[in-house]
Amino acid sequence: MIFRNIQSRSCRAWLTRVSLRQEPCFLFSSVPPQPVPPLTQTLQGYLRALEPLLPPEELSHTRRIVQEFGRPGGLGPQLQEGLERRARHTKNWITDQWVQWAYLASRQPLAVHSNPAISLPRRDFNDWRSQLVFASKLIAAVLDFKAKIHTGQLPVEYMRGKPLCMELYPLLFSSCRIPGPKHDSVAHYGNARRSPTHITVVRNYQFFQLEVYNSDGSRMTESQIRGQLLRIRSQSWKTDKEPMGILTSEHRHTWGEAYNRLLRDKLNQESVRMIETGLFSLCLDSPVMRISDEKYASRKAAQVLHGGGTFSNSGNRWFDKTLQFVVGEDGSWGLLYEQATAEGPPITNLLHHILEYCEKPDPKRAPLVPLPMPKKLYFHIDRDIKRDIELAKQNLDILINDLDVNVFNFKKFGKELPKKHNLSPNSFLQVALQLAYYRVHSEVCPACDIASQRMFRGGRTEYIRSPTNQALKFITAFDDPSVAREAKLQLFREAVEAYSQLTEQALKGHGTDRHLLGLKLQAIEEGLSIPKVFMDTAYGLATHWKLRTGQVPANTDSVMCFGPLVPDGYAVCYNPQADHVHFSVTAFNCCEETNAETLARTLKATLCDLQELLQPTV
Repeated sequence: MIFRNIQSRSCRAWLTRVSLRQEPCFLFSSVPPQPVPPLTQTLQGYLRALEPLLPPEELSHTRRIVQEFGRPGGLGPQLQEGLERRARHTKNWITDQWVQWAYLASRQPLAVHSNPAISLPRRDFNDWRSQLVFASKLIAAVLDFKAKIHTGQLPVEYMRGKPLCMELYPLLFSSCRIPGPKHDSVAHYGNARRSPTHITVVRNYQFFQLEVYNSDGSRMTESQIRGQLLRIRSQSWKTDKEPMGILTSEHRHTWGEAYNRLLRDKLNQESVRMIETGLFSLCLDSPVMRISDEKYASRKAAQVLHGGGTFSNSGNRWFDKTLQFVVGEDGSWGLLYEQATAEGPPITNLLHHILEYCEKPDPKRAPLVPLPMPKKLYFHIDRDIKRDIELAKQNLDILINDLDVNVFNFKKFGKELPKKHNLSPNSFLQVALQLAYYRVHSEVCPACDIASQRMFRGGRTEYIRSPTNQALKFITAFDDPSVAREAKLQLFREAVEAYSQLTEQALKGHGTDRHLLGLKLQAIEEGLSIPKVFMDTAYGLATHWKLRTGQVPANTDSVMCFGPLVPDGYAVCYNPQADHVHFSVTAFNCCEETNAETLARTLKATLCDLQELLQPTV
């Protein structure tokens, strides 16, 4: 994994709400190293995961390949030994390889395919003055959060009584992904001798460098920031500017080539460096087109995710930037983040801090000192760059038009219902998702949920696979009128419990997927041919994630949104509150088999049916 300036080894949602304790931040000594799971356990877990997905003859074929791979003296134990050796000599045996493989080596556009967006409840304003008031408050809140990290005042997070690794937090600021021809890199500028003191503000496709610290090192007050944002507004009236940010939405190889062309010019080089080194970006968006209240939530989430298209706000994004805050003139707002450096729980912690800070009055009076004018960032656009921009605009609009986003608030019940019946809310929802998918497609599919691995040093995430055998039994029985309600209820409980056990296993560092990936990459590193177990069609099927899911247990009515992992799949994110659940469902229109609205509608009906199963009304 390539980093610039500093080196640090550190997807998407998480499964257990984390607690905070007031202890010094970045207490690494108490966080143990991530274990390498036993080989036999992983191979058995892999075969169990395949059982609901494969016909018996294919499963027998795969079982023979797996047994050959894992036999004593075989290739599996040799690669396992290599991983255990790596674990002894590195901070984390999989994180660097995972980030490189899953993110930096991926050539798909960051927009839609990779960067998650979080859309928050609309603020109570609908004019540009209030937009700037809130934006200045937001900037002050983020700077306050950064100061807590810098001074060690950010409480260490705990999950189930265990401290979590906090090393991602300092990397959120002044970091950016850099495109490359074969793989990207991540640049971190926060630990440079002179740390950056500016943010980037974008309005009407025009970028500005805004200093957010006074000459004495103190943070600017909200009123100072608001005054500077007014100046930026007065300098960005024109709407005929080239949307330079659109370039960052391209296929990574295409953007890498355009990036090199762009940086040949010294003016462009300086402007790009200012964007990349900035603490974070603020996107001041024009209003989201409002059709109906029902569709507004979906449009609002899509707006944060991709900007709404080249005729809307997509030119206000720099998708490579680790942190981008979006504030619309209509009160819509949210955050977009880049996953090679950032991930869900730290981002939610940051958002929670922002919301708390926004409830407080402006604590400081602005000092009576003149401030320098925010610096507008200019670009020299030659014929080649103009062509790159036009092509990027076309491709982004095609991608945006292809993505169907359906956001809804399920109000019949929330996480208290499963809890009342001694069921894990997350496991309950995962089984519900599999049942809803089965009702739409008459088959189950490979699905992945995300478990945090931050209870280990440098840990990131692990996949939890579904469906389980227990889930398949329940799903096939549920709509069968010949099966008694009591039998269905028992099968449901078994399916939920099976998923909870997989979750427990993943949270102990004994998941299947990262280990299998590690073994595959270890073979490549040792110069061996890729083992048969990874060339088997079953492995391709098992990692073709038709259902990409993630829980976002935030204290707010926020919803996360991202695109599917595969063309014929879905992405479903959910945020369970006590008496309701926020969902986002996405699918690609180009696939005739998938439909986000159909799955969303079926999911609502399925949740009502499961409520009836637990609490019959008759």
